[in-house]
Amino acid sequence: MGAPKNAATRDRLIDSARFLFWERGYAGTSMSELLAHAEVNSGSFYHFFDSKEALLRAVLEQYIELLRPVVVNPAFSASPRPLERIFAILAGYRESILTTKCTFGCPLGRLALEVGPENAPAHKLIAQNFQGWIEAVRECLVAMKPSLPRGTDLDALATFILVTMEGGVMLSRSYRSVDPFDRAVEQLREHFRLLLAAAKTKKAR
Repeated sequence: MGAPKNAATRDRLIDSARFLFWERGYAGTSMSELLAHAEVNSGSFYHFFDSKEALLRAVLEQYIELLRPVVVNPAFSASPRPLERIFAILAGYRESILTTKCTFGCPLGRLALEVGPENAPAHKLIAQNFQGWIEAVRECLVAMKPSLPRGTDLDALATFILVTMEGGVMLSRSYRSVDPFDRAVEQLREHFRLLLAAAKTKKAR
């Protein structure tokens, strides 16, 4: 009986931290707020984590685990077409912007800016999260490779798509409007249109 209860307590701490770090920021979340939100005492906390930084690492590890089932797989199931799968991922972020009345911010982007550069373990996990996102998008680009211009740098293009998403989310939060995100995504569509048109032109010659 003890093990499941312990696991539930640990999960509650991680879930509370994930929510509070997103809502208030890592630095803006106090230990007392964490304990109150998770409904645990300090003894229970230190049974699982030796510090707030250790809890942050657990949150970041959970984000890595959730990337596929929560972000990637639903988008991929929306369309069999690789390009539309990419835009389905972006549409998921747009929905989050709208449902939060433009207060949504990518939790990883926020942590990347907020967590001090000296916290190397946390930044390593943040980078792993971003890399997982890039690799998921790259899968779509690999499937599109025959339709793209020869020599297209798929890693750079996947990174560019991530930067488009992160920048669009950040601007929409600041402007309290989805318009910056929409404009960024529209420019990305235009970029793909030009790439695909260029590849067709070269093949026709």
